[in-house]
Amino acid sequence: MSAAVDTAAMRRWLLELQSRIVAAVEAEDGTPFLRDAWQRPAGGRLEGDGLTQLVEDGPLIERGGCNFSHVKGAALPPTATQHRPELAGSPFEALGVSLVMHPRNPHVPTTHMNVRLFAAFPAGRAPVSWFGGGMDLTPYYGVEDDARHFHRVCRDALAPFGEDKYPRFKRWCDEYFFLKHRDEPRGIGGVFFDDFAEGGFDADFAMVRSVGEAFLDAWLPIVRRRRDTPYGERERDFQCLRRGRYVEFNLVWDRGTLFGLQSGGRTESILMSMPPVVHWGYDAKPEPGTPEARLYTDFLRPRDWLAE
Repeated sequence: MSAAVDTAAMRRWLLELQSRIVAAVEAEDGTPFLRDAWQRPAGGRLEGDGLTQLVEDGPLIERGGCNFSHVKGAALPPTATQHRPELAGSPFEALGVSLVMHPRNPHVPTTHMNVRLFAAFPAGRAPVSWFGGGMDLTPYYGVEDDARHFHRVCRDALAPFGEDKYPRFKRWCDEYFFLKHRDEPRGIGGVFFDDFAEGGFDADFAMVRSVGEAFLDAWLPIVRRRRDTPYGERERDFQCLRRGRYVEFNLVWDRGTLFGLQSGGRTESILMSMPPVVHWGYDAKPEPGTPEARLYTDFLRPRDWLAE
């Protein structure tokens, strides 16, 4: 491996990040996370190890998890080489932390964050590496101040790495987390980047660290403001309906989910992102003028949150 691709440093940071995030969410919820360390022995489609940390049926988090994985494989699957077809079939190494938190209270948004590194080792050529990641927010009942706060933290995390990064990655997030079959955004976005290799390993690694370490500052203040908001059966039903969109996106469009399943990854860890209770209703639409309808008209469309 080229010395410029330091997977050991990435691994150390990812495990530290996972530990900090889990400790912070445990403190908010009051429920210890289950810890499930796993290992893939040599000789299969994938080898490597990981640590799944999961909470279910907590007072704050109905289902949430924060996963670390570090795997190696003999051939990159198609979902990992969409923008680098010349690397298809190359041996690879992939490591990252991915989290999804599905709160119980419909007034607390679901959130997702991921930071990752891929390295490919094509025969007869130097290793090629790239980063990916970001975070996004999926509210059920939108609040402008929450959206502005989340985007402000994303912008500030990227500011040291160029004024272009936040608007570019915000636009990328809006485009990526979009349910094409419904012509509808999944949530109010955040930032997203993939196949990123622009400043050299050290500079790009620093940017990814800044994004990952900003997650708690982006999400926890919103949790604390909304977690005690009263709700009833109506709000719960709408939350479960909107969670169906989350399932649809992850199983139909999400590259990370598809990569994990196509490469022979650990199914329980990959599908940790699924919400625990979900409803689908035929042609279900909120009544005009309701708070539920306002999510569609005012929030589920791209907006420049920091200009408002």
